[in-house]
Amino acid sequence: MDFFYSPKFSSRVEELMKQYHVPGLAIAIVQNETIASAGYGKASLDPSKPCTPDTLFDTASVGKSLTGASVGLLVNDNERYPEVQYEATMSSLLPDDFVMSGEGYTEGVTVEDILSHRTGLPAHDFSYRSQRAAQPDNPRSITRNLRNLPVATPIRSKHMYNNMMFTVATHLVEKKTGISYSDFLHERFFGPLDMHSTNLQPERARAKGLGDRIATGYFWDEKAQKYQGFQTPDCPEAQGAGCIITSVNDYIKWVKALMNHEDPVTEEVYKGIVRSRSFENPDEKHLPPFTSPRAYGAGLGTFFYRGHKIVSHAGLVAGFGSWHFFLPDVKFGGVIFGNSGDGEPVASILGQELIDEVLRVPEAERPDRNKLESGDNLDDPEKDLREKLCPGIKESQPQKMPLSAYTGEYWNPGYRDITVQIKNDKLFIDATDRSMGFTLTLDHIGEQTKYIAHMSDFWEGGDVPLMAEFRFDNDRTVKMGLQLEEEEDYQELIWFNRVINDQTGKQSGNEGPIC
Repeated sequence: MDFFYSPKFSSRVEELMKQYHVPGLAIAIVQNETIASAGYGKASLDPSKPCTPDTLFDTASVGKSLTGASVGLLVNDNERYPEVQYEATMSSLLPDDFVMSGEGYTEGVTVEDILSHRTGLPAHDFSYRSQRAAQPDNPRSITRNLRNLPVATPIRSKHMYNNMMFTVATHLVEKKTGISYSDFLHERFFGPLDMHSTNLQPERARAKGLGDRIATGYFWDEKAQKYQGFQTPDCPEAQGAGCIITSVNDYIKWVKALMNHEDPVTEEVYKGIVRSRSFENPDEKHLPPFTSPRAYGAGLGTFFYRGHKIVSHAGLVAGFGSWHFFLPDVKFGGVIFGNSGDGEPVASILGQELIDEVLRVPEAERPDRNKLESGDNLDDPEKDLREKLCPGIKESQPQKMPLSAYTGEYWNPGYRDITVQIKNDKLFIDATDRSMGFTLTLDHIGEQTKYIAHMSDFWEGGDVPLMAEFRFDNDRTVKMGLQLEEEEDYQELIWFNRVINDQTGKQSGNEGPIC
């Protein structure tokens, strides 16, 4: 505890916040039964508000541990929910709703599969729709859309991170208990643990009068050399995968309950959510010094550092980054929240430096965490995409086909409709109605069909290049493929059929999966 309150630690926090452009950071730690916390920087720049341990943050995927524990409570309640077991198939628990593409997946995927990222389904994060859409998604529609999304690998053959399966888990909780997931969390976790400032979704926090404590999310605009801020939105389509709004003073109570097996975290619930089920990096590439490969349980990951088990999970969403952790054998844990996406690496660095301090690792033997997190990336992704699209072509070929030949509405049953339009003399796609909203600006590379699409995030902007391709029938496009899935075991484009309206106005080309 002395180190936590030392000027040396405060200086280190401020140094990393400045380097990574994180306006505000809050930290809480627990040692046995003792809790300490502190805030640094600003929760809001305009108007100026200090960041404190009671500032509320969007914790992103850090909240997956609560989802895993929620299912764990049902698994261990054999009186009311005897059918809910980790080995039970999801299709038996959610008949009609839980249907996956691919032979054997519907019949084979279990409760623990969806909680340990081993269903064989890649992320498909750009497939679900936010509250900005005309027809927003919800946990049930997310579940029912699984049938339209292509799988990548056999069940339980590989760890593939999948957010939507945690939303599916909340649909299971709601279906079995008959109450909303938000109410379940309050009844079973937040109330018993006195986490009175913690809520699912920012709107619920605002309804309780906590709106002025919610941190503004920021990203650093490198070109303009200034911060851009925004308010975190409600995302019911992503509940369970994230969307917990809390403070470090509140959330450290959850970490303490996990670490010490305090009610409602029984030993059986704890064992169920930390039991290793898949390995994130089984090939052991790029492991930090003195660190084992990382295993994943049910919303929590585990690894060993210098012989000590560390249970943890990171969180990253536009405008916010976080990490929580605990060491069961030394009864030390922490939670670190920042109001910038780059708060996630800062949280990881500081958390692991605190662990080194608690383990009394000599300073000369401590890894350079900052160097490990900010390693150089010399790859040129756009050059690589050009080579994949048009091997041997170094310069983009002229665009000869009129852009109007490409415009129109396109449909994929899993990703729904996408419209190609013309903006600033280029093909343009506005998909900001997605939960992870984005726009695409297409640059022609060759053959009048091959493009590099420059993706810009709805909240944070940026430029991420990805492949795009069209297929023609005579002088009109009939299909469009987009590289919307990054999983290395699923490198296929997501193909959209062009929508053709007949005299009745009925859409064609949307009868079934085409990926």
